Amino acid sequence: MRPHVELIQEDDYVWHGAELPGGEGRASERRLSVDEEDGSSSLRVDFHTGWGRSAGIHHANTEYYVLEGEIDYGGRKIGKGGYLYAPKGVPVDYLKVAEGTKLLHYREYGDAGFDAVDSLGGAQRWADAREDLIVIDSEAMKWDAVPNPGPMPGLFIKYLHVDPVTGFYTRLVHAQEGWSDHRLAHHPCYEEAYTTQGHMEYNFGTLDLGTYFFRPARVKHGHFTTMEGGATWLLRSDGELKNWYTQNEWVRWGGDGVNYTPEGLNEEPHQPTRWSSSTHDLAEPWRTEEDMRQMTASWQFQIDQGQDNTPVKHQGTGLDPSVRAIIAAMKRADADSLQGGHGDDHGHSHDHDHSHDDHSHDHGHDHSHDEAPARESINLDWGWAGRDVEHPDERTGELAHNWGARVTWKNGDPIPAPIISSLPVRSRSRGRWDGDGM
Repeated sequence: MRPHVELIQEDDYVWHGAELPGGEGRASERRLSVDEEDGSSSLRVDFHTGWGRSAGIHHANTEYYVLEGEIDYGGRKIGKGGYLYAPKGVPVDYLKVAEGTKLLHYREYGDAGFDAVDSLGGAQRWADAREDLIVIDSEAMKWDAVPNPGPMPGLFIKYLHVDPVTGFYTRLVHAQEGWSDHRLAHHPCYEEAYTTQGHMEYNFGTLDLGTYFFRPARVKHGHFTTMEGGATWLLRSDGELKNWYTQNEWVRWGGDGVNYTPEGLNEEPHQPTRWSSSTHDLAEPWRTEEDMRQMTASWQFQIDQGQDNTPVKHQGTGLDPSVRAIIAAMKRADADSLQGGHGDDHGHSHDHDHSHDDHSHDHGHDHSHDEAPARESINLDWGWAGRDVEHPDERTGELAHNWGARVTWKNGDPIPAPIISSLPVRSRSRGRWDGDGM
């Protein structure tokens, strides 16, 4: 699996000698993300000299996208915006790259292996090979409106490659200035993007030229605002990108410190010290007036379409939403207790035993459990809970070891809960994380 990378500026990566076997010339690569299980990788490659390689067969589904410079595939030359897709196991013609060229280079479901052939005409496809080579000048393509642009119009797309079997697709996406989405989203597939132009703000940081993220399936993200000049990315997903939206989001986590206190390490015997944190605690009101104007416009557009939404506010201001949710759950539990039952009318079992501890905390940290009175188990109403928010194959499928793997999902299936990434990797030089919406 690939780790969650969000948000990184490419300048924060070191250069390596480019792994381009069978070629002649000098090039360096920045490894934006790498899957050490199957060899898949996303790379920025710079060519210090002219570079060339003969006809042959790639060991992985291979893509090249020209950021600057020129490539020559079998006599066809394409410059900035040029795109080449070479499927795994399919014979391809020679490739030449001009000195000074800068590429995005992707390998999927295989390593950098390349088998040279004496001639293209005599080369044999692998038995399991499918699809055909694609060569595109994306600069000559027109932008099409995205069919489902989010809460408001203003997203445009150029499709470069779509796998007809898996739905894996590569595309250029442009958000016009002022396009915004006030909600958080998660998807059944991974999503990665390299910013080729513009400026966008969202909960994980600032998207501008050269920023990159790799986000595994189901990791939630959002609260987008598109700034001056709009923003453009080369964006890839390993399946059809379904958007599952959340609002009024919150996370609170905590526990009992056994050998530490607010003052630091404490190895002496002492009662465990309760601590907790929330997204509200961590966030700071960093959104500009323009950010808030855009998100409010996004919210208003949804209201105008008849959708039920909650007005947008700065994260970290007002009542902590985790506290609000807990208060609401306790009120429901009290009402159920007065009625002599749990009132669980959700058609599923809330199999949560909250009787192990007293969560009313008077901040005296008196955890003398042996003196606490017996308490009846209370099932709080959190909505969907427990196993209800898991994908059916979460613990038994082939990829059960990786909850961030692509979900085989179709309309009508239950929607699995998002994976919470509270402290993502972020860029030293330009990335900013504020906890907004985490």
